[in-house]
Amino acid sequence: MLKPKKIPMRMCVGCREMRPKKELLRVVKPAESDARWDLTGKAAGRGAYVCPSVECLKKAKKSRALERALECRISEEVFAALESQMAENGQDT
Repeated sequence: MLKPKKIPMRMCVGCREMRPKKELLRVVKPAESDARWDLTGKAAGRGAYVCPSVECLKKAKKSRALERALECRISEEVFAALESQMAENGQDT
């Protein structure tokens, strides 16, 4: 009898809801640059997951949850860039 394959689950730092890893977007903080979206899910650096909605990104910004998860300060410009990239890719659900 085959065991069912486990689906990796991650928590959104905005709404704190557990969801399958494939449904979330990863934000990564490489050692020598600002936070950015990790579209491959494999970029080197400290990562955190956010639901594909602007509301969750705003919640993570307001509660500073994304900053705590990435262990760094995130400027307004970086948040604006993350939000615009989310809108460009049609991720706002």
